[in-house]
Parts: sequence; structure tokens; C-alpha cells
Amino acid sequence: MLEPLNFPNFEFKFKADEKGNQIFDPIRRKYISLTPEEWVRQHVLAYLSGALGYPSGLLSVEKSIQLNGMQKRYDVVAYNREGEPVLVVECKAPGVKITQETFDQVARYNLVLKVEHLLVTNGISHIACKIDAPNNTYKFLDKLPPFSEIT
Repeated sequence: MLEPLNFPNFEFKFKADEKGNQIFDPIRRKYISLTPEEWVRQHVLAYLSGALGYPSGLLSVEKSIQLNGMQKRYDVVAYNREGEPVLVVECKAPGVKITQETFDQVARYNLVLKVEHLLVTNGISHIACKIDAPNNTYKFLDKLPPFSEIT
């Protein structure tokens, strides 16, 4: 049994086969191994598309980026209607504590993506912030803004 997360309740599709328990990812349009981190990622996707109005077609999941000559893989990126990234999300398993190191990881991804909003979550704790790139500062937010306000 997967632990309840600090998100609204969403409906998910599951299956079990020789690969183990899987959850359907509507963005990637396939079943994915149901790890604790994937459980969090699917809640984030449902929250973004369901509760906050981010169009599913403007969400990208687990894609590679080049960072200082190394391949890195982000969890979720949301784009605006012009195809520019506006939000990067780093997901951790519920048992993983969100530390400065976790926050630094998503900040490094942002050196490439240059988004205005970041979200780090383990499904229990969520840390959202808005980046002020010209002044090289950021401000923590009480909650992530809806798509209509972020783009």
C-alpha cells in the first residue's frame, strides 16, 4: 500500500504484471513502474493538470538536459503556450527529506532551463519559489500559482 500524500485525491490507473506494480502516466501515455518517487511524480502531474490548470500537452516528464557537459534528467517541466519552460519540479520519494542539496539540484537544472518557478516535493512537504533572475534572488511561495498566473 502506498502512503497517502499531501495532495488532493486523484484517480489513477494501476496494473500488475511480471514487471510488478505499475501506474499509468497520462503524459508519457504508458504504464511506469510504481516506485515511491513515481507515486509522488504522478500526484504532481495530476495536481498541475487537474487542480492548477496546466495543460497536459505543455508538461514534460523525465527528459534529459545537458548541464556542464553531463546528462541530467529532470522530473517535470511545464511550458507556456509559446513553448518556453516556466516551471521545473523535482520529485523525491516520501521518505526522502528535502534538504538544501535537493533544492540545489533543481537550481542547477534551472541554469539550463531558466524558469521563473521551482517546486521541490517529496509528496509530503512542498517547497515552491519564484526566481528573480535579474536580481539573482528567489522568494518562497505559500503555494504554486495556477497556469493562468504563471505564464
